[in-house]
Amino acid sequence: MAAASSTLGIIAGGGTLPLRIATAAQSAGRQVFIVGLEGHADPKALAPFPHVILRVGAAARMLRRLKAEGCTDLVMAGPVRRPSFFEIRPEADGMRLLARVGRAAFAGDDGLLKAVIRVLGEEGFRILGAHDVLDDLIGHTGLLTEIAPDDAALADVARGVAVARAMGAADIGQGCVVQDGFVLAVEAAEGTDAMLSRCGPLARPGPGGVLVKLVKPGQERRADLPTIGIETVRRAAEAGLRGLAFEGGGTILMDRAGTIAAANAAGLFLLGLDTHETGAAAGSQKEHAP
Repeated sequence: MAAASSTLGIIAGGGTLPLRIATAAQSAGRQVFIVGLEGHADPKALAPFPHVILRVGAAARMLRRLKAEGCTDLVMAGPVRRPSFFEIRPEADGMRLLARVGRAAFAGDDGLLKAVIRVLGEEGFRILGAHDVLDDLIGHTGLLTEIAPDDAALADVARGVAVARAMGAADIGQGCVVQDGFVLAVEAAEGTDAMLSRCGPLARPGPGGVLVKLVKPGQERRADLPTIGIETVRRAAEAGLRGLAFEGGGTILMDRAGTIAAANAAGLFLLGLDTHETGAAAGSQKEHAP
């Protein structure tokens, strides 16, 4: 965990990751303050921690509150459905912040995140990644499961890597599903779970497909890293997939032990890829830290 003495500010979307970060920081003796994003964060789940719920359009009020709580380090964690400009309804001082974000507000997710992090830095905050607080959050390269991919699955993984890189370069999404060389689905605004939910009817006869998730080329790694967890494995199994491959050293692995156990129980492989190598990482090698 990154060493620091100031209160850790957490801008929380949905899911359990913000709570895990808050718990880890408190266990390390650090105070936390959470800004839960209205419509995304669960107020009941945030109740054990000092927090406030604010809508995205109250961005300037959000920053003032974080400063008043003594926060200089910030973590942005948890999924957030990107709102339209009309849903944001920015306040007057929020409009000034939005103007500083500039045209990136209407660009892809990574372009927007980079601009938001730049503005937060200009406001005096230091932005940390979730993995800076939770040391064991990132999945490394190698095979995590008892099941290993065969040559056909590795060929689909390699095809998925090429597709995901092309998508990422266009700032579209982080994942895709490939079966027998055929791209069944690509991830866009709907997210991984929704993408997987529509793969079942698209499956072809024969061995199931594979899910591949990669960091976008040049992506801002302090927010929105690819994430895999128990729910991802469950949906992949329901879609008839045979395994999941992710970028080792660049993917959040939620509930590591539970996710690996779920994959083993479902007969799926989990493979951390070394994307600096040509093609897919060898499926016979066990996971290792870089």
